[in-house]
Formats: sequence, structure tokens, C-alpha cells
Amino acid sequence: MAKKVLKFGGTSVGTIERILHVAEIIKKEFVAGNEIIAIVSAMAGKTNALINQSKEISNNFNKQELDVLLASGEQVTTALLAGALIEKKVNAKSWLSWQIPILTEGENSNARIINMSIEEINKFLSKKGVVIIPGFQGISKNGQITTIGRGGSDATAVAVAKIFNADTCEIYTDVDGVYSTDPNKIPVAKKIEKISYDEMLELSSLGAKVMQSSAVQTAMMYSIPLEVKSTFTNRQGTKIFNQDNIDYTKSVTGVAYSKDDAKITLIGVEDKPGVAANIFEPLDKEQINVDMVIQNISSDQKTTDLTFTIKRDDLSTALKIIKKNNQIKYKTMSHDDKVSKVSIVGAGMVSTPGVTFRMFRGLAEENINILAISTSEIKLSVIINENNTLKAIKKLHTIFDLD
Repeated sequence: MAKKVLKFGGTSVGTIERILHVAEIIKKEFVAGNEIIAIVSAMAGKTNALINQSKEISNNFNKQELDVLLASGEQVTTALLAGALIEKKVNAKSWLSWQIPILTEGENSNARIINMSIEEINKFLSKKGVVIIPGFQGISKNGQITTIGRGGSDATAVAVAKIFNADTCEIYTDVDGVYSTDPNKIPVAKKIEKISYDEMLELSSLGAKVMQSSAVQTAMMYSIPLEVKSTFTNRQGTKIFNQDNIDYTKSVTGVAYSKDDAKITLIGVEDKPGVAANIFEPLDKEQINVDMVIQNISSDQKTTDLTFTIKRDDLSTALKIIKKNNQIKYKTMSHDDKVSKVSIVGAGMVSTPGVTFRMFRGLAEENINILAISTSEIKLSVIINENNTLKAIKKLHTIFDLD
């Protein structure tokens, strides 16, 4: 008998018919003798619908009330799934985040789980009960409902697996595992049977939508075995393990992309110590995440050109902050919100020469200009014109033998 955490995403519970199907999956695991804690997302499209309703009232809808509103999506799914299991003669019960409670800290819409009570739930599990918990939410120390950010149900599932000392955490979605790239864009993409935490973390943070990056990071920290599998097929999924399972023989494991980036360039910035800090500190205070940074020194070594990327939604705010910043001097500023980030990820890049050359040569053959570059041991990312995204993915997927 194993203690399992099963997480079902929005598409898995998108309709009543699908919720009934999920109930059958849980019942099968339960009948096999496993202890089951199921984490559920809101029904597909529900969170966006709630956000749109809030915007009909105000574009500056109160953040605390927005969390209360958005948390209702998962609560609906929790009750429906528990009811479906009861109808199938399974002893099931739903616990809302404030009933457990799931304690969080941090700001509204971006909180993180720090602890939860386990006694009552473990007691119910020991009495042959199935527990259903809403993902994406918790309560603050002041008793206010908080949410964990989009995709936060993954984070809830991994946190529950850690705190309840589960044997495994299975992420059910609408694809039967992690693919070498988006199979909806590249039909020849192939499923990865095993992948390391490190590679999965890079892929998820670079645009792969299969898992939330913070959830992968938590699983890596506490060595929680993960498996991504399909709700709709019986095929084996993708297992995510620790460093020992890295396949160093393969230079590139996958190609990821994101199309929500923007690029800002400051030309003729005064070159002296502390300038970069003066540029980025005000952005940090507004919680604007700076990703790739490129700095070029001029021939007179008195000025520099500085290019960096941020999320596209933050562009207008970032431009206003920079223009108001009297601590920096520059000649001109330009920006581009029609860019995308394309990345290759693979543990074998550490020991395989020529990966960088092959990527750059491949993009050049497609007449794709590189606007910015960022590297790590197992990742190489470039910023390109958004219109070239699909062409770049196809080329890289082919030249690194991922088709």
C-alpha cells in the first residue's frame, strides 16, 4: 500500500463527464489499497472567467477580494469530485484550505505554502477515506484567503506530498507526459520517459506548460518523485527524478519557448560602478523580474549599452520607472514587445562540445537574427523576433535529433 498524491489539472476536470472519469481513476487507485489525497484545479477556463468578471467591476479590483473570488473555482471542483466519489460508493470528503488549514505567507496572488495541519486528514485516511483538497490556495496567519499564483495547484500537490510524506506525487494533465517540445506545434515531438529535476525545472521556467517551475523546485529540494501522466490514456507518463537519473549521453533533451517577453535597451549609459544596480533596484521593488541581461562596453570605456528582458505585461510599468529614475543617465532608450525566447535544455550539454555552434548555425541557416543570449550549464536561451518562433523550434528540434 502506498500513500499517493494525485493532482488533476483544469482540463482533466473541465466538464462533469471528465470529473466522473477522474473519480473512476481515483476509485481504481483506492480499490488497489492505496491511500489517496487528490488535489484539483478549477475547471478549465473558470479562473479566466472569474478574472474577467472582476475586471467588469474594476481594473484595480481589490487584491484580497480577488483571491477570495479566484479561490472559489477550485472549491467548486473539490465538492463536485468528492460528490462523484461518494456516488460511486467511495468514502470521500473535501477539505477547503481554511479547514485544514493550509498556512501561507507572502502577498495576495503570489503566496507560498509554509505548513499545514495533518492530524485530521491522516485520521480520515486511516479509516479508508479519500481526501479531496483544492489546489492554488491557502490562508494567511491573519486568516485571509490567499492564492499561490497561476498553476499553483502543482505547488499545492508537491507541498502536500512533502508534508504528508507521500510515496509519490502524480500530475495528471491532458498530455501523457513531458515532450521534447510542444506537441501541438511540432507533431514530431516525442515523449521523454525520464527527466531530471534540473532539466524539468529549466523547461518549466522557460515556457513549457506541463508543470509549474516552483513545484519542480520544491520536489527537487525534498527528493519527491514526480510523474506526469495523462488523465485520458493509460500510457506510461514521464518520471522526474534526482540527479542520478540524468542521461548525459543526450546533449539536448528538449526545446522550450515563451512568447510573453519584451526587450528594453538603454544606449549610452554612463559606465561606472553601481549603475546596473540603480537601474534594476526600482524594477525589483515593483516586483518586475529581469531575465536576460547583456552589456556592451564602448570603445572609449565611458559609456555602455545595456539590454535586458522582462515579461511583456510589465513593459509599460518598467518604461515609466526607468524614465522617472534620476539616478541613471543614458542617451536613448528603445524597446521591443514582439520578441520570443527560445531555449534548448539538456544535461549532456555540459560534456558535449559544439552545442552552441550548432544552435547558432541552425538559426543562421533559417535567417533568424539573435537579439540576446543567456546560458547556464544545461540551458542555452536566445531572444528572437516573435514571428520566427515556430521556424526556430522546428529547426532546433531537427538538428538536435529530437524528431
